[in-house]
Order: sequence, then C-alpha cells, then structure tokens
Amino acid sequence: MGLKGQAYVVGAYEHPTRHAVDRSLGQLHADVALGALQDAGLTVDDVDGYFCAGDVPGWESPGVGPLSVVEYLGLKLRHFDTSETWGSSYINHVEHAVQAIQAGKCRVALITQAGRPRAEKFSPVESHLKQTQSTAESPFELPYGPVVTNMYGMCAARHMYEYGTTSEQLAWIKVAASHHAQHNPNAMLPKVVTVEEVIASPIVSTPLHRLDCCVISDGGGALVIAHPDVARQLKRPLIRPIGSGFTVKHLNGGYFNILESGAVQTGKEAFAEAGVTPQDIQYASLYDSFTITVLIQLENLGFCEPGQGGRFVADGGLISGVGRLPFNTDGGGLCNNHPGNRGGMTKLIEAMRQLRGEAHPAVQVDNCTLALVHGTGGQLGARHGSATLILEREG
Repeated sequence: MGLKGQAYVVGAYEHPTRHAVDRSLGQLHADVALGALQDAGLTVDDVDGYFCAGDVPGWESPGVGPLSVVEYLGLKLRHFDTSETWGSSYINHVEHAVQAIQAGKCRVALITQAGRPRAEKFSPVESHLKQTQSTAESPFELPYGPVVTNMYGMCAARHMYEYGTTSEQLAWIKVAASHHAQHNPNAMLPKVVTVEEVIASPIVSTPLHRLDCCVISDGGGALVIAHPDVARQLKRPLIRPIGSGFTVKHLNGGYFNILESGAVQTGKEAFAEAGVTPQDIQYASLYDSFTITVLIQLENLGFCEPGQGGRFVADGGLISGVGRLPFNTDGGGLCNNHPGNRGGMTKLIEAMRQLRGEAHPAVQVDNCTLALVHGTGGQLGARHGSATLILEREG
C-alpha cells in the first residue's frame, strides 16, 4: 500500500531565530514543537508519536538524549523513531510517520529539528571531524584531509570537466536563491546578488566560491503528521505525502560515479509511487548545501539530462515567476537558513507554504498542488543518505 491518503501533514513551523544565543537546544526543540502544533490546531496532549535525529540534546554524550527530549516536551507516546541520516533525516521521518500511522502505531506524529552551531561557534570542519574521526573508514580517509568544502569542490570540478559546466552557471543558483530571500524577513542573506558578485567572492575550494556555499545558522523547525480522521477535523489545508524514496549511497569500494547521488534511485522510487513525472512538479525544495548540490540533484532526479544542469539553471531557470522550476522560495540554505548544518526540515516547511498558498506573494507559485522535496544527509562524492518526498494538496 502506498502513502497516498494514509496521513496528512497538518502543521509546520520554522523558528525565526538565526542566532540562538538566548535559547538552549532543548528550548529550540520545544519552541518549534509548540509552533507546529499550534499551526495544526493541536496540543502536546494529542501527540502519540515522536520522530527526531541526532540534533537532540545529549545525543552524543552519555545518557538518553532522545528520551530526554520526550520528557522535556511532556509527550505521552505510543511510537518513537530516532532514525539518523543527517540532513535527509526529516524527509525520511515523514515517510516513517505515515507508515506508523498507517500501521496503527500512532495517530498524531511530531517531527522536530534544531541546532545551535552559530551560537556555539562550531565550524563545519570541526563538525565533520567530530562525526567522522571514529568511523571505520577514518584511518584510510582522514590522512588525505577530506572536509565538507573540498568534497563538494571535487564534485563541481568533475562536473565541469565532464560537461563543460561553468562557474557562471553555478552562480545562477545562488542568484535565484537571493531573489527569493529578499522577500523573507528572517533570511540571513536577504540581499540580491549577481552572477558577477558570486564569481568575485573568494574561492573556498576550487572551483567553489564563498557565495556558492550555504549559511551557518541556528534555529530549526517542526512538522505534525496526522491520521486522516484527525486531519479532516482540523481547519487546515490537506497536504498529503504521495510518493517517497530513501537509500544510502556510498563509495562501494571505489566503484561509483561521483556525479550520481542517491537521488538517482530515490527520485525514481518517489515518482513511481506517486504516479507523476518530473515534468508534473510545480515547485521543488532541493538541498542546497552548495550550488553544485542543487545542480546534481536536478539531473539525478530527472528534471534535466546529465550534463544539462548548467543550462537548466542559467538565466533565472530556478527563479519563481521567471524560470521553469521555482526552487527554495524562502532563500534556502544558500541565503535563508541551514539550522544545525541540516537543511532537510526547512525544505519541507517551504514546500508546505507553497502547497498551502502561504509563501510570500512575490514567490508563490500559482495554484501550487504538487511539490517535491529532496535531501542529502552526509556528502556528495562520499557516503550519504538520500530522501525524496512528493507532496500533494488535496481538493
């Protein structure tokens, strides 16, 4: 049995902060949980399923971090899921929540995400080393100095070598994000930039420039998924997941294509389950840790042929009201928010805004009824979790 009609996303909330100097990690989780429940018209007492990943307090320290969040929120649960696939976790959690509701394990599921890397002054390099230095592969890889930026730089360099993709084409992705972010009062980088400004910014890892990289921010977000009987009693638009896919893409002992992410598989699975094609999608929330991340996902998900991503995004191809595929209309991780170095949750929330007709009028897609969300958790060019979700507005 597929996902369609089994449950609905009835609440969504994005934390307005981008610098949480006055909020603990637990408080951020509580803030977004209460915000999403209020948006849905529900309370903490209605929640009987909780989903979280490795961004909860105490996860990496001795103790019971995820369980402590349940206690902190005062939840009374019948179902609990702590699947950790980094930034793709929350997209994967939506599928898990629908399946749990379908199986009778819960009726109202809460998914939360939060992070404070900016307030804690925790750099991406430190984060990468902390997460990888004790893994089985670390003795063989760490001597070569892999960090997030040079792994993605390697993907961009290979794409340029294989297909003639240019820095100007990659820059158009940042330009599109900035055109959207100018309408978001909470965006970290609301200023519209040009292709020339992106290319003029300092090189971070050849060929990627500073403006090819996402922001580092605090904050978070939450979603509420409900059984159809519950959802139909609420005064909220009915948004239903209709297709999903998940996989773990890894190096396969060295036999892999650096330009093929897990989206090649998860996209096919999600489209097949939903019974739609890439051409049917009206809005896309795409993980944008770097501009090259977006380009590769567009190709891997089937929005364009391999090697055609540069042409697809050039000249405003991703700008709402201008291009063929509006993307990340809140400004995305490139300009708006990338809380806890995990961008999957914010991608879901903006898709919800579009499907509800609640995005800013300047970027709202007319009569948006079908949206795609895709996330990578980990790194392109190495091992990562990949999740694709297709959402539809009912009625």
